[in-house]
Amino acid sequence: MMHYDVICIGGGPAGLAAALSAKENGAEKVCIIERDLELGGILQQCIHNGFGLHTFKEDLTGPEYAQRFIEKVKETDIEIKTDTMVLEIGKDRSVYILNPNEGYQKLSANAIVLTMGCRERTRGALAIPGTRPAGVMTAGTAQRLVNIEGYMVGKKVVILGSGDIGLIMARRMTLEGAKVLAVAELMPYSSGLTRNIVQCLDDYQIPLLLQHTVTNIYGKNRVESVDISEVNDKFESIPGTEKNFECDTLLLSVGLLPEIELPFAADIVMDKRTRGPRVNESMETSIPGIFACGNIAHVHDLVDFVTIESQKAGNFAAEFAKGNLQAGNGICSLAGEGISYIVPQEIRANNCKKDLELYFRVNRVFDNVKIVLRIDDRIIKEIKKRHLAPGEMESIKVKAELLLNAESLKLEIVNN
Repeated sequence: MMHYDVICIGGGPAGLAAALSAKENGAEKVCIIERDLELGGILQQCIHNGFGLHTFKEDLTGPEYAQRFIEKVKETDIEIKTDTMVLEIGKDRSVYILNPNEGYQKLSANAIVLTMGCRERTRGALAIPGTRPAGVMTAGTAQRLVNIEGYMVGKKVVILGSGDIGLIMARRMTLEGAKVLAVAELMPYSSGLTRNIVQCLDDYQIPLLLQHTVTNIYGKNRVESVDISEVNDKFESIPGTEKNFECDTLLLSVGLLPEIELPFAADIVMDKRTRGPRVNESMETSIPGIFACGNIAHVHDLVDFVTIESQKAGNFAAEFAKGNLQAGNGICSLAGEGISYIVPQEIRANNCKKDLELYFRVNRVFDNVKIVLRIDDRIIKEIKKRHLAPGEMESIKVKAELLLNAESLKLEIVNN
């Protein structure tokens, strides 16, 4: 049985950053396990630019961003296991793997970092009425088929959901010669970044239909058309508002879900709001020595933020492996009025050597409000915001000394 100081499960941007950080902070034997044939994760199919503006101060494509970290990893003695599936993780930090070259193996580690990312919701999760023809797929599947496999997935396209992948694929399909008829969004606001709405829809005159959804799919062998209807405040379709769109492709961009099968089977405590593992200030889960970061902890907007968070997780994983991370209970971060979730969910002040950054999302659109941070009912910080939306992740920093001897921390939105 091979033993490592730190094992990172997932070789995407989170796993690469966490492994490098663990190595740089004193973990001698580090391993990255990736189920795909190569490192890089989802970045390999994201050939558009917009990556690296925070991390490298450059405008890079997804593969370029991934390659920067892959080259850094290969300059070290970090062990890489690609084409390898992790079947199970244990509370004793054992890792059971399977691959074509080594077969079935059991590994062990002083610390494990979960960096498996997230996946898309499928049609089955939505239960859209209608037939089951070809041409209905997630936006991420279409992105891989177009950008990596070289297939054109359709010529007349409707997109359900305004997540960032859907918005980017609206532009990508247009550039490849397809006609994108509309993007339908159930909510009264887009779930994607504002810059993507402008650059991917507005610049190409693609209509965004807010408070609309697909209510029927027609076609036997291939999609022939879909019905799009308005919805009311209870998200119920309004009779008589149906419009039929003739199309051969329906792309779904209706949300991302953390890949939680491994931590769920290991009885790691989950957060109902993020749908990922609950983590503390060190990105450590409810099982000591098992950490989670990136999109498995909560879905991020930018890969640069995934990198920053994963570097922190890798650092703390190395500290745990060396026996330097202090255990104990901390205070819970409470999501107040207007806040959907906060990460980390628990804070142990004795492990906060620097300012702690809290990541959060609001649960609806706000204009001209204040973000208020309270510690023990005292207002510590107020930040005025002209606009807040659920599609944009926010963050706020807390001074480490303010957390010492604190009993509660709460974040909320109040009127300006």
